[in-house]
Amino acid sequence: MSERIFRLIIGTTLLVCLYLEPRPGAKALLFGLLAVMIFEGITNWRVPILVSRLRYGAGADVPDDGELAVHAAAPWIRFDAERAWRLVVAAMLVFTLFAFPEQLWFFPWFMGFAILGAGLSGVCPVLISLKLIGFR
Repeated sequence: MSERIFRLIIGTTLLVCLYLEPRPGAKALLFGLLAVMIFEGITNWRVPILVSRLRYGAGADVPDDGELAVHAAAPWIRFDAERAWRLVVAAMLVFTLFAFPEQLWFFPWFMGFAILGAGLSGVCPVLISLKLIGFR
């Protein structure tokens, strides 16, 4: 599984959870999605890497998506950009869904469509920005 397919799954799951919000199962699925993203961001045990290693063997890595490559100078922040992306997305979702749900109701929807678009196109502006800032 590539990171691009995983972003497609995250965006779709987030949009389904937001659409089915009044139902109790949707809240649990949203909490599960947030827990997985926070766990991946903290531990760097990412689902695409684990699936690729289970599928192709211990030496396998995540297949290249053909994503837009950002060629900044040597990364000066020793923190993976994918890992930072997961923490940023989880933090923004927690902030908008639980701190100000009435005022910022549109922001999780925007994030869901943006992540879905990043999964379809392979271009994620937040990830590109994190790489340009200096993340690895």
